[in-house]
Amino acid sequence: MRVAIQAGPFDPGRESAVFASGRKDVGAIVTFTGVVRDTGDASLEAMEIEHYPGMTEAAVTAIAQEAQDRWSLADVLVIHRHGRLVTGDMIMMVATAARHRKDAFEAAEYLMDYLKSRAPFWKREVTAEGASWVDARDEDEDALSRW
Repeated sequence: MRVAIQAGPFDPGRESAVFASGRKDVGAIVTFTGVVRDTGDASLEAMEIEHYPGMTEAAVTAIAQEAQDRWSLADVLVIHRHGRLVTGDMIMMVATAARHRKDAFEAAEYLMDYLKSRAPFWKREVTAEGASWVDARDEDEDALSRW
């Protein structure tokens, strides 16, 4: 298992290749990469993500361990960036490896839902009009209810 909370960019192709390299014990590897998207009116200049070092890594590692145990995963990867990101930047990546695809898919979705709504990150959208904190969305909270 690897959890990385980092400011710098990552290469999802390279991360996927390293994650899958030499695996003969799994039948499924699922990856997801989240990208900073525009707000829809092309006004987003940047997304600023803050976190508390130490606390964030511990919280994300705990949920990754929970997913690994719950779905009998062979491996888990979580990368999440912080700092100033612009549209098109990759913000996070989740990879899961399991003997069967159902476990790999469900665990990846679980991790993505957790990262979106419970991981201790604070996001601020910066536009030409100023900056505002991103509030939790009801649909993100509702997604957790299935777990």
